[in-house]
Amino acid sequence: MAEASASLNELRKRTLNTYGPESAVCSVNPPLPDEARMTLLRMKYESEYKLANNLSSFIEEATHKQNGEILKTAPKPVENKTEEARDKWGDSFERSVGNENQSMTETVSNGISESLHKDTKELNFSTSTTLVVPEDRQTAILEVNKALPAAGASRVRAVRNRALQQMVQGQRSFGPVEGVEKDRPQWHPPWKLMRVISAHYGWVRSLAFDVTNEWFCSGSADRTIKFWDFASGELKLTLTGHIGTVRGLVVSHRHPYLFSVGDDKQVKCWDLEYNKVIRHYHGHLSGVYCVSLHPTLDVLVTGGRDSTVRIWDVRTKQQIFALSGHRDAIYSVQTQGVDPQVVSSSADATIKLWDLSAGRCFSTLTHHKKGVRSICIHPREFSFASASAGRIKTFLFPNGELLRNFYGHNTIVNSLAINEDDVLVSAGDDGSLVFWDYGAAHEFFRTNTIGQPGSLESETGIFTCCFDQTGSRLVTGEADKTIKVWKEDENATEETHPIHWQPPSGLRRY
Repeated sequence: MAEASASLNELRKRTLNTYGPESAVCSVNPPLPDEARMTLLRMKYESEYKLANNLSSFIEEATHKQNGEILKTAPKPVENKTEEARDKWGDSFERSVGNENQSMTETVSNGISESLHKDTKELNFSTSTTLVVPEDRQTAILEVNKALPAAGASRVRAVRNRALQQMVQGQRSFGPVEGVEKDRPQWHPPWKLMRVISAHYGWVRSLAFDVTNEWFCSGSADRTIKFWDFASGELKLTLTGHIGTVRGLVVSHRHPYLFSVGDDKQVKCWDLEYNKVIRHYHGHLSGVYCVSLHPTLDVLVTGGRDSTVRIWDVRTKQQIFALSGHRDAIYSVQTQGVDPQVVSSSADATIKLWDLSAGRCFSTLTHHKKGVRSICIHPREFSFASASAGRIKTFLFPNGELLRNFYGHNTIVNSLAINEDDVLVSAGDDGSLVFWDYGAAHEFFRTNTIGQPGSLESETGIFTCCFDQTGSRLVTGEADKTIKVWKEDENATEETHPIHWQPPSGLRRY
């Protein structure tokens, strides 16, 4: 018996020296019996892949009863079949004490390896695996960490991460991560600066394109609205009338109207045939930060510092709804033709989905930790993206389920824009411009804007960005009082700019 104990201790020391104190064999919680430990040690020295496969099969057997539930250990009386295997091992152990030519590992292998591998539940003689549903995701992760071995080797750790991901998502397969090929990003060419337009005397805070794509307009802190020829970049017209910063612009696709909002609490409707204001919408108690036009109804949506989303009838100037619920200034509103028809984001770090027919909040999303400065709706998919300081997230309509997190843009994100080619652009307060593959949350290109000569270093921020009607040009409004036009690099190929992407190994969707 003393020789057997010495062999066991020697193998333990070898495991600690080779794989460290966090190895899968030494850190199993709850502890395995000595015979199971010896079998796992033998498996480790034979093949690390084999150990990973056995750990995977052990987890799969424990979760085959119900799909999507979480591991938890609980005491259970020892079964007769387990006791028989234990007695069988004990007999072989006693016979091995007097045999000096037979090693401890071979004895364990000949004695119980076959019975152990027939049923993975026999790996633990003192506990059994029960299935419970945790109350929240954090509890689920703690339970999985408690029940799974703490892997020291990289491949065993990968098995553990896959198990955690699939348990949280309710998947049963423990093979390759399901959906990895689906999430593989498409190739997109990098973007480059095409034109710089300098004509405003203040920060450019808003942009809007005409439905014909022949011109676009910009609103600035110099209280003017300027119209630009998109092909040549020449100034066509300047409108004055606001007495504060013009914070939002939208051009109607069905009428020759332009709607503008600003810090002067005013909401104006401009007739573009006569270039003058024809309607005022009175009701906001403070500055108006954002505006959106419903795609099918004659309804205008505005939001601002008074924490209220206001719905206006374009024709009669009457206020239809005053949607209250946000606790801070509203930074962005978007509309779509189906429920929920209005989406708003606020400095209170929440996003609200509004039912326009009922005039009430449909759902409140609290995934962000800081103020949500921008939201944009995908032109083809039934989803939208939101941005706050250092965080970009995508959600699925109609209930707002979280789809993905975008990691890497670690600054205040002021604006988002997306085109039909699944290119998402995030504009940062430090002048950074990041291009993402929307479906895979993959950053494929990053650049920084260059301030105009004579501007301060702090005046490199980008306040707003938007694509043209074709999605092939990007226009940004910046703190150096310029408007920049970006386009794809036509000389780039997949060979010159390959995709640097690796499949996710952890929980990338949460």
